[in-house]
Order: sequence, then structure tokens, then C-alpha cells
Amino acid sequence: MIDLHVHSHKSDGTCSPAGLVSLALEKGLTAFALTDHDTADGLDEAIRAAKGQPVTVIPGIEFSTCYQQHDIHVLGLAIDYKAPVFLSALAGFVASREQRNQRMCQKIQAYAHIDITYDKLKETFPGSVITRAHYARYLLEQGCVSDMPEAFRRYLGEQAPCFVPREKVTPIQAVRLIRDAGGVPVLAHPPLYGMSETELDHLTAALAREGLAGIEALYSTYTPGEEMHMKSLARQYGLLITGGSDFHGSNKPDIELGTGKGSLHVPDHILDDLYAFQKKTGSSRYPLPETSGRTNAAAWFLRSV
Repeated sequence: MIDLHVHSHKSDGTCSPAGLVSLALEKGLTAFALTDHDTADGLDEAIRAAKGQPVTVIPGIEFSTCYQQHDIHVLGLAIDYKAPVFLSALAGFVASREQRNQRMCQKIQAYAHIDITYDKLKETFPGSVITRAHYARYLLEQGCVSDMPEAFRRYLGEQAPCFVPREKVTPIQAVRLIRDAGGVPVLAHPPLYGMSETELDHLTAALAREGLAGIEALYSTYTPGEEMHMKSLARQYGLLITGGSDFHGSNKPDIELGTGKGSLHVPDHILDDLYAFQKKTGSSRYPLPETSGRTNAAAWFLRSV
């Protein structure tokens, strides 16, 4: 079993990258992809922690993008996260996020008279890319709200008074960047976008033309109908199927690594198709492990690091 959608405390999860490796071993996963939001900062730590262990860390990322006023997330799997083109793009994302965070702190101060600054957030969550989940946890710890959902309702949600939109790339730009970094671009959790079937069909078709490789057809919260729809889109546009829990630790306490809400099962043979895609379209510093008896995750890890 594998999990191709996992977050650490380097973005909006609560587990350290090394802690995720320990948890993956406990859960019996053969591989997982660390896909923090708009950052690759946790990958070195996770890969070091997995060295010599029977679990593979697949270097990944989750890009937050915008398409026709919808937030669209694009996963990059098996990326060369040290490629110059990739690092340059990430630097731009970090600058945009920091500007947004400064403005959001100012709005919360003015609206609610709460003592919150970007510097205090960075001190409270050292080494993390600050997201709205960090704001919510900070407000909870300061006694300003009774739980994290209240923080989003009152201050941080898209319809809340202190929300500040962030300049985002388009999903097409994300797909191109992932391909340029030798990775496998995947459309993450499409049913969560609130799009009509026609809108989603148009988006998938446009991204497939630009090099989208897969669609997240197995996911923690899907209904059977949503899973069938995602698999149908994959067949229609020749896309690979991937799956993941979208694990965030205690920030999403009802979602477990590997199994999601309890019934998620992402078989490791899915890596075979991803490997074939990567082999066909070009090399990466971090090739995916083959499965189905051809090799194993531990042997791949020792070969590729």
C-alpha cells in the first residue's frame, strides 16, 4: 500500500518529515509522496530519515493554482526538486505568500484587535511555510477562538472579513513546471473544487493537452460515485490513476496516513504506470520505484539517493 498525497509541518500538516517516515513504517506503507503546499523544504529530511528503511519517499509538491475563480491543486510526483528552474519558481511562490501573510495579519489586527504579526507566526511555527491553518492554530492557542473551524468562519475563510487572496499561478503553468522538473503532474482531488461536470471536463481536457499525466481517482473523502467519475475522466483523457489520503496530522484528525477515513487503499502497483510514464517522457533525478516483483522500494532507494 502507498500514499501519494501527504503533508508535513513544512506546510499545513503537523508531523515532521522524519516523523512521517516513522508513521509510514508503522502503517506498513511501501512508499509515500511528501507533497507539501508550494514548498520542497521537507524533502531532504524525509529522504534522509528513510535511508535504509523499507519505505520509499517520493519527492513531491502540491501547487495551489487558480482557474476561473476556482482553487485548483496540482500534485507533482517524483520531481527533481533541486533543478534550477524549479527552485526559481518556488522563490516566487514564497515571496507571494509572504506578502499575503503580511496583509492578512494587518487585517486581523485592524478588524479584531488581536495581537498577531507575521514575525510571531514564524516564531510559533519555525521552519514552516505559513498557511491559513497556522493562523487558525495560532488563534486557537491564543484563546481567540474555540476551535480551528471557528477561526476560518470568523476571520480566515474566503468569505470572512480578514481573508486576503494570494496571487497564484495557473494549473497549466504548474503542469509545465512539474514536467520541466522531470516530474509527473497530477490533478488533485477534483470533486472538491465545486465545479460542474462540464467545467471539470473542460479543465481536464485543457490540462491533458498541456501534459497532465494523472488524476487523483482514489481519495479519502470520495463517494463511490465520485471515484467512478474520476476513473471515467482518466479513461477519457488517457490519464493515469493516483491516490492519497491528503494526510495533515492533527489538523485533519479524522484522516489517517495511508487509509484516510478508514477505507482508502492505494495499491503499490499504481507506481508501475507512473514509472512507465516517467521512463517514456524523460529522466528524473528521482525515478519512481518499479513494483510487481521487478524490484523493491528499499533497493530503489539505495540506488537513487
